[in-house]
Amino acid sequence: MEADNHDNTAAGGGGGSEAECLTPNDKEDEMEESEANAEVKCGPVNEAGEAHHSEKNNESTSGESEIKSVPPATNRQVEELEESTADTEVKQPVERAEEINRKTQYQRETEMLLGRLHLQDKHKHKFSPADFLKVGPPVKQDQDTCEKDLADTFLQRLMMLDYRGRYIPVRQDSAAGSYSTPVPVFNTPETDDSDLYALLSTCVDSHQSKQTHVHPMDVQMAVFHCSDSFFKQNMITKLSQCQYALPMLVPDLVTKDIDCPLWTFRQIRKTWKITQIRDNSNIVTMKNMPICKAETATVLFLRLGSLSLSKSELMNTLINERHNTFFHRNCPGSTKSRYLMDGVAEIAWYCPAGKLNDTFSDCVAFCNLHGDALLFEKQRDILIEKSSVCVVLVPTIEKSQSSAGVISDLFKSQKPLIILIADDDRGTSQLKEGKYKIGLKDSSQSSISDELKGIIRNILSGPHASFQLETMAEVSGIRVDENDEVCQKGKSAAMKTVDLVSGMDVSKIKDTFLPCQGQLWHKWCIINKELHHLKGHIEKEKCEKQQKLMEIRQDQCSASCSQLMKSFIESLSSLSSTEKEYFLKWTQILIDALSTDDLCLTLQKYDEKWSEVLALKKKHNKSDQLQCKQRELDQISTKLQAATFGLEHIFREMGQIYEAHASLKKQPKLGQTDWSRYPALAAELMISGQPMELMDGDAGHVPVTWISSLLSEVIQKLGDKRIFVLSVLGVQSSGKSTMLNAMFGLQFAVSAGRCTKGAFMQLVRVSEEIKKDFKFDYILVVDTEGLRALELAGNTTLHRDNELATFVIGLGNMTLINIFGENPAEMQDVLQIVVQAFMRMKRVKLSPSCVFVHQNVTDVAAAEKNMDGKRRLQEKLDKMALLAAKEEGCDLECFSDVIAFDVQNDVKYFAQLWEGSPPMAPPNPGYSESIQELKNFILSKASQSPGITLSQFKSKIQDLWNALMNEHFVFSFKNTLEIAVYRKLEVQYGNWTWALRSNMLTIENQLYTRIENGKLDKVELSYIFQEMNKTYGEIKKEIATYFDEDNNKEILVQWRGQFEIKIKEFHDELVRGMKRKLDEVIQQRSARKKLEDKKTEFENKLLQKSKELAHQLKDKAEDEEELEKQFNSVWNSWVTELIAGTKPIENIEYEEDQTAILQELGVEWSLIGESRSSGSYKNISELGDYSRYLSHTKNQDNEKENATRVQRKRSNPIKRFAGFVSDMTKKLKYYVSWGYLQHEEQQLIRSLIDEVEKQSLDTIKSKPVVTRGYRSAYLQEVANNVKEKVTEFESKQKYTLKKTFLVDLLLYIFDRAGGWLSESHKKFQMNNDSRSYIESKKIQHYDIFKSFCKGSSSAVVLGKLICEKLKSSAVEVVCNKTAIDLAGKMRCSFPAFNGNRLDLEKNMLKSLAEKEDFNAFITYIRHPRRQVETFIKETAQNYIFKKNKDEALSILKENIDHIKKLVSQALFAATEKTKTKRGGIDMWMQEFSSLLKDELTFAICCQNFSDINNFDFLKEEMDKGLASITEEMSRISLDKMKEFRMKPDQILIEQLCKCCWVKCPFCAAVCTNTMDDHSPDDHSVPFHRPAAVKGWHFCNTVELCIDFCTTGVASDISFYPDSEHPEKLVPFKQYRTAGPRYANWRITPDESKLKYWIWFVCRFQEQLEDHYNLRFQGRGEIPTQWKTVSKDDAIKSLDEM
Repeated sequence: MEADNHDNTAAGGGGGSEAECLTPNDKEDEMEESEANAEVKCGPVNEAGEAHHSEKNNESTSGESEIKSVPPATNRQVEELEESTADTEVKQPVERAEEINRKTQYQRETEMLLGRLHLQDKHKHKFSPADFLKVGPPVKQDQDTCEKDLADTFLQRLMMLDYRGRYIPVRQDSAAGSYSTPVPVFNTPETDDSDLYALLSTCVDSHQSKQTHVHPMDVQMAVFHCSDSFFKQNMITKLSQCQYALPMLVPDLVTKDIDCPLWTFRQIRKTWKITQIRDNSNIVTMKNMPICKAETATVLFLRLGSLSLSKSELMNTLINERHNTFFHRNCPGSTKSRYLMDGVAEIAWYCPAGKLNDTFSDCVAFCNLHGDALLFEKQRDILIEKSSVCVVLVPTIEKSQSSAGVISDLFKSQKPLIILIADDDRGTSQLKEGKYKIGLKDSSQSSISDELKGIIRNILSGPHASFQLETMAEVSGIRVDENDEVCQKGKSAAMKTVDLVSGMDVSKIKDTFLPCQGQLWHKWCIINKELHHLKGHIEKEKCEKQQKLMEIRQDQCSASCSQLMKSFIESLSSLSSTEKEYFLKWTQILIDALSTDDLCLTLQKYDEKWSEVLALKKKHNKSDQLQCKQRELDQISTKLQAATFGLEHIFREMGQIYEAHASLKKQPKLGQTDWSRYPALAAELMISGQPMELMDGDAGHVPVTWISSLLSEVIQKLGDKRIFVLSVLGVQSSGKSTMLNAMFGLQFAVSAGRCTKGAFMQLVRVSEEIKKDFKFDYILVVDTEGLRALELAGNTTLHRDNELATFVIGLGNMTLINIFGENPAEMQDVLQIVVQAFMRMKRVKLSPSCVFVHQNVTDVAAAEKNMDGKRRLQEKLDKMALLAAKEEGCDLECFSDVIAFDVQNDVKYFAQLWEGSPPMAPPNPGYSESIQELKNFILSKASQSPGITLSQFKSKIQDLWNALMNEHFVFSFKNTLEIAVYRKLEVQYGNWTWALRSNMLTIENQLYTRIENGKLDKVELSYIFQEMNKTYGEIKKEIATYFDEDNNKEILVQWRGQFEIKIKEFHDELVRGMKRKLDEVIQQRSARKKLEDKKTEFENKLLQKSKELAHQLKDKAEDEEELEKQFNSVWNSWVTELIAGTKPIENIEYEEDQTAILQELGVEWSLIGESRSSGSYKNISELGDYSRYLSHTKNQDNEKENATRVQRKRSNPIKRFAGFVSDMTKKLKYYVSWGYLQHEEQQLIRSLIDEVEKQSLDTIKSKPVVTRGYRSAYLQEVANNVKEKVTEFESKQKYTLKKTFLVDLLLYIFDRAGGWLSESHKKFQMNNDSRSYIESKKIQHYDIFKSFCKGSSSAVVLGKLICEKLKSSAVEVVCNKTAIDLAGKMRCSFPAFNGNRLDLEKNMLKSLAEKEDFNAFITYIRHPRRQVETFIKETAQNYIFKKNKDEALSILKENIDHIKKLVSQALFAATEKTKTKRGGIDMWMQEFSSLLKDELTFAICCQNFSDINNFDFLKEEMDKGLASITEEMSRISLDKMKEFRMKPDQILIEQLCKCCWVKCPFCAAVCTNTMDDHSPDDHSVPFHRPAAVKGWHFCNTVELCIDFCTTGVASDISFYPDSEHPEKLVPFKQYRTAGPRYANWRITPDESKLKYWIWFVCRFQEQLEDHYNLRFQGRGEIPTQWKTVSKDDAIKSLDEM
């Protein structure tokens, strides 16, 4: 080695030649670390003249020579040493000059070092925890590192607890800087002495580079100097965990002042066990405390002058022979060039394990001053003063030595002293009490170490000074970092808070100062869980429990103003960000200090008692002694929980104060802090890296309101960032938190001496360097309490573990399943819990991934063993999957059926954490490597995940927790995020379908006009598809864009295929529907073709007759009355003449036909008349109680009863009396059973009515009434079918229905069909009745007649005729177009119509509430679609004719102007073309008609106008007529739209009512899915209703049931689903098993309920009782709390839907 060569040269006496070869850097190689690594042997001591060289020039020797013993020093030598003190003075001017040169040189070298490490900027802009609390590029493990990356790599590996981060191989960046001295090559002539010459040559060519790589400790100290105080603390904490020595006194880089970084030690806790002998037995006491407060013996090591023994290496043998606690010269990477360690004092602690082989029986601190202690007087003096024992290493003891004075002072002091002399071979001797000398010469290092151990043990066994790190703050002449103003400000604020509880029993602090999270919160949690397991009168019980919850919240509010919380919040609100960080750290430090002693003692007692319990259990001892010990253990456990007090409890209290006030909406009182700001304060801390409690581990509950508000504030500050949620699960104390902390550099909040409780979450930012590879911005890490926690064993069950596992697995995008050790039983317990949780996720369509981490495996390198382990794990998982599938009711065969799992890649094996036995063992490097590999694997998998947004995460927490509150998680889980995304998708679906429908209506209008114009007699499907193709193509592109680019595309993907199919089906159905309509139009036109031909003939004849009559009466043209009289006198004869031989179409005699049909069925006239006069039949489908339609018994019962009566009459009086009693009993039973119908029986009758109504209407509407007219046979067919259905129904029941039921039912159906029949027959009549058509033309022909009388030309008459024809067509076109436009306008702008099905529902319910019309409510409950259609009609009418009348008229005017423009253009074009081609009236008419064929219906025969040839004149006349028509049309009322084919309300009904109308079998709430067929998705509704709304009541009582479905399915009550099987009782929790009507409904247990229906029940209580003939009494009594809900509350509650 180069160091060995260099040191040998120096030791060999070649001083002159060596000096010529030294570089300036070599001078600084004096550091003890360089001198402190590798097994060093002592060589000859340097001459006195070489003492000025740095230690690096002199610390190594060559060869493997043994250390020899040095003879003991004589008293004479000691005296000479004391006398020599006065001879060591040096000239002052020379020293000053040297000092200045040294400082200049030091600063230059420091700058160069920082430059090489690329840390120049960091000396001003320090490293902070935020720089490393992020996910960056992978840490390089085996590859060499560039100098510029050294600092970053060191820190990353240190954060991962890889102690090898201090020994990083360095790659040469360029020729300019090499990291190992090149081997010199000597070109010497070949002679006999050439080999010897080469060996003797000692100098290297002058051009050879002298720069070596950066010393590892220079990297560490450079990073230390370039870090802020918080990162220094993190760094020092990690160094301590790596069992490295820590800098205690550090010279400032610039001023060289001495700094004591006391703050950096504050997070370090040490655990050790003290062994004491009492009564001839060893008593072991455990201690766990902050190292700053530990009072320990301190052994100080100093070097005076230069010597070859490595002081640091020697110290390591005293602390841990297997680990380099102090860096020394023989450590990997050590160089002679070292700049930042001289003058640094490091400290390390030896912590005994309470075993026989402990080196020391108590904790001992070892302090090491690097460099020559003679040069660092201030540090030396401080350390000597603080030490218990001084160990001084010197090359020799001579009066002339500069060290003589120091040694003399030490010898005179009372401080125990051990002098190690390099050139002394006289072994060990005690000079006087407490003063020892050890000669190093010819002694082995192990023998020296053993001697030192023995002497130090001996000294420490007696009275000795102790050292407490905190006392360094009192030392004068040094700068203590804790004295900085910002740190002091944070500390004083923390002390102000913690002083309030100091001196108290720790177990009482939480009850006294944090009352909201104690008994009150625990009681609240218990009651809240009870809400999901109700019995008896569940709504009443629910209201009572909710009232109790509010009372607890009130108590929390009253107790929420403790001084502790007030002080804490004030500091948190007022301090700057840095002060706040100090404040939180100090608060945790001071709190931990409060509980350290109590907690240690309690933990030790718990451990002892637990051991006693286990011992008794092993003996299978069932005696009272075991129970007694178990009780004692429980008491200790309770005390342990009470004594656990940390910062997390204060944050928990903040959450409870917030939840209490928020639930009561209370404003802060005078003197109270503003609770509404708590989430913002906590959000700031979470963003800065503070872990936040997600689940309260003590209460086992998630404070959902607090967490939601906290995350909302995080979103407010960061934006709705995407996160990847990584959670971890495993048994207690399996190293979950350690793994996460090492992986991401986290510091999860763990109370002093305790494991994690509950669940904590912490944000870790994805760094900019790798952000492009990921689709999320943060990783949110969720750390959880251990499964099977020992302290919970006495008062909890497997349920708690299942709950926790389901919660965190559901939250995580990925879950790490941490398995510790190789205990099969323990593994099986955990796997069963985990597999069941994953199965639940599959069933609720959540798909997290998992990685199994197998920690503490003995031989991770054995691939064969790992493969076998993986095989066994796979088998266990498959077995657990089968068990879980059986429990959850699934059909699965193996674990990979549950989630995507690859046993080859998704199982990781970890070495044990510690390399040796704690507490002195460092972390295992293999563990760090495993951490890095796992981290890379996680990130690799995460890169394929889109993650979720923070808002989605917030929703998921609520959904999972709400579901977990219930017994059946799968049926209870409601994914609100999915629901919100789906509702948004439904709105888009509405927009897409409307775009298609709107386009279809336009095309339909055009084709309709062509058909009416006779230009189209067949419509091909392919043609319609082609016409729709452009719009359909655009919609498909919109759909693809929406699913590909929406923020929630990863959720939307599950519905993509379904919606693409639905849109295609909708499009195809629209096309087919349009073809059906147009085919009907063509069919109708064909059917009336004969009449159409006649119409042309009629019009020509009428025109001719009018012309002839006018010619006869032209002299009387001025006499209007005479003309009218003459025209009227001949009109009737013209009509009679024209329609001779045609049969008129009769009007419908609807009522008479009904009566005749009913009488044919055997119904008496009196029954028909009675039903008609009362009008009762009209509401048969909405009756609440059908008992009035029941016959008392069936015929066989009557016959049996009659026979019994006859027999009784013949019997004696006693028997007759007994018979009377029996009859009365039967009648009473009958009254109870049949005096009213059970709910399910009522429901069967309603279903019968609905089914018969639908079938009948479908049958009637299938008849060709429009084309062939009405026939009474249609009603006859329906009536026969209805009678058959009723008879069939009766045959299956235990009762019969009165004839009145059949009468009312038929009259009801006839009434429902009457409107359609009447309208259809009217159309048939209009299209086929000649007289009606001719009569409609009377006014038109009278005007023509007048024109002819007045001598008008044919052009004038034709113009009027054309304008009249255009007018009727234009009005129809304008109205149809306006109807479409208005429907589109309302669809886009009106809240009820522009959303999804749910929005329509909400607005309709608001309308019903405002009107307070009970009958309308009943219509809605029984026939929701009917009521929704009514609402749409009313809303459309209100929009068009009242609220937005001006806008509607504006649309009408636009369409009129469009038609006017169209006709004007057609008129101009036809006229110009006819003139150009010199055509006649036929050409003009053909051209004019063709230009209007797609817009207006227009047809005129020109045979009576062949004399027209002045087309300009015709055009002028037409323009006049057109102006008149336009003016007349502008006065059209909007009511005119009602007369035509297109109606705005009908268009909206067709668009909005094509959705799901299935009703909840319990409460009749309507499924709110926008698609009519949404299988395989279940029916659902956001809020259900009380069952009384539908008429449910308790069996065999008149008590209405007021339970909400959502409450029922969370309760322990049952119901009868089927009247045919009254013995079948189904628990509400298993409602899906009750039959098909129930199976497809998703009803999630939910304690919330819509106030709307509570108001409805209270407002219409009497009407509901009368309607159903039941009562709100007994179990159906309305809770008092319900009656406080107002109508305004009800309407506002709809916004929650």
